This record gives sequence, structure tokens and C-alpha cells, in this order.
Amino acid sequence: MEAAAGQTAQTAQTGQDGRDVLVVGESLVDVVRGPDGTTREHAGGSAANVAVALARLGRPVRFATAYAEDERGALVARHLAAAGVELATDPAVVARTSTALATIGTGGAATYEFDLSWELGPVTDEPAPLHVHTCSLGAVVAPGAEDVAALLRRLRDRATVTYDVNARPAVTGTGADVVARVERVAALADLVKASDEDLAALWPDLDEASAVAHLLALGPAAVVVTRGAEGAAWTTGRCSVEVASLPVEVADTIGAGDTFGAALVDALWERGLLGADRREELAGVAEDVVAEVLEHAARAAAVTVSRPGADPPYRHEL
Repeated sequence: MEAAAGQTAQTAQTGQDGRDVLVVGESLVDVVRGPDGTTREHAGGSAANVAVALARLGRPVRFATAYAEDERGALVARHLAAAGVELATDPAVVARTSTALATIGTGGAATYEFDLSWELGPVTDEPAPLHVHTCSLGAVVAPGAEDVAALLRRLRDRATVTYDVNARPAVTGTGADVVARVERVAALADLVKASDEDLAALWPDLDEASAVAHLLALGPAAVVVTRGAEGAAWTTGRCSVEVASLPVEVADTIGAGDTFGAALVDALWERGLLGADRREELAGVAEDVVAEVLEHAARAAAVTVSRPGADPPYRHEL
């Protein structure tokens, strides 16, 4: 696994000022059960999907994650290496590679049952990334979540931070302790992404607008809410911008939100809005630029839902 990391490091593209994106979170294998009862296995996990999506869009990515030295871990390693994702730490800190049994309904929507093992090995602060992204289970499941929060605190003065809530109530529940962990990470982020379903699960007593206002009060400059086929909205303390989803024939929804989040980072990078020294510009980004960023993310997510599994697009497909 160390060798694979070294090999991909040689192929990573040079980022803004020679810096890259550090993605932090879980890798796993999606065991996908189709409507006809057949199963197939794909490398996945929310954070892994983001890392692969960014790499396919041509961005240099380091990935801090965990998977075992087993058959499924080898599947994950091959998937990451094929995309050009560099490992930021030794992933072999867990006894087994996590899995998610994804059952696909007739409309393409996926429901999940997880077998998760999550820890985070040591991650060095150098080289300092331009940007850090974390998400989903890796940000809230112990014991790795404590290390994720500590890493964000260390790097926040040198990098911008995005956080995709991507709640998994079947694994974590939705109690006060889980909400507190989500809010802890949101308070460290510059931009928080959540689905309308995430908001309803975590803050059931708040409508969408109130839940967004609650998140903004924790400290991020913007909150992006995705609503599936109903589009997405970017909200700050001074404005709200909405875009529609693209019409597409849905194969399944696996990895769609992860692709959307990765494409947000990609579009912000393209416009020079990432990095701690650009935090003020990110907070004050113009509404027309926000619309372009959301539209780019919607296009990328549309490609992913049009084909089976977490299979995000390459740059040329957009």
C-alpha cells in the first residue's frame, strides 16, 4: 500500500501554488443489490468517491483513509490508484475493509446497510494542502472522528475546509451526540453541504430555512442544500442562489451527492476561491459565480446518476 501511494504521487498534477486537496474519510466496498436480486461489488465510500471524482477532474488529491489488507481492500486500492489518488497515510489501520450493502429500488434510489470499521492513521501537516474536504461517516464515527476534527483544527489556518454532512442514520442514529459531532465539524468548515434529507433527519423540529440558518450560525460562510431532482441552493447570510437539476435517466443514485460535492470544490478551485488566504473572497463570492459553481456540480452529478455505481465523470465528459 505504501508503494501504491508513492507511485501515484509521481503522477499527481501540480495544483494552485503546487498544493493539493486533502480528502479525509472512509473507504469501503459497495455491495450493490439490484431490483432483480443480482449483486455486484464496487469500490466506494463517500470520501473515496470525492477523492476519485476530484482526481478524474484533473485535480491533485491526497487521501487519508482506512481499509484492510484483504481482498476488498485490494479492490479499493486499485480503484484509487487507477484514478491517480495519492494516499496521505497508511490505510492499513483496520482489521477488515468496510462494506455497504446498497439495495437499488425500481426508481434507482439506493438504501444502505453498513458494516463499518473506521480509524485514521497519522496524517502529517506537510505539505500543507490548499483545501481539506471531509464528509459523512468519517467525520462522526468514533474513534476516527476525533482524529478528523483534530486534523481540521490543525490545518484550518492554512487551508479552506468543506464538509458534506451526508448523514447515515442507520449507522450513527440521530441523537444529540451525533448532532453535536456534526455541528463540531460544521463549525470548522467554510462551506457545509447537506441534503434536504440530512437536515430533516438531524434537525427534525426545524424547517429547511431554519436548519440552514442554524448551520450558518455555527460559522461556515455558506451552506449548500441538495434536493435531488428538485435542484440545489447555496445560502449565505446575505443571499440565496438556486439551480435546477438536469433531467437524466437514472441508473442509480450511488455517489451522486459525493460527485456534487467534489465538483463544488473543483469549480471553486477553478475560480481561485480555495486556500486560507482566499477565505474572505469565498465568503463574499458573487451570485452569478455561485450559480456557475452549482451548475457545474449539477452537471457532474447528472453523469454519475446516469450510470451504475459510484462512477463520477472525467473532465472531458462535462
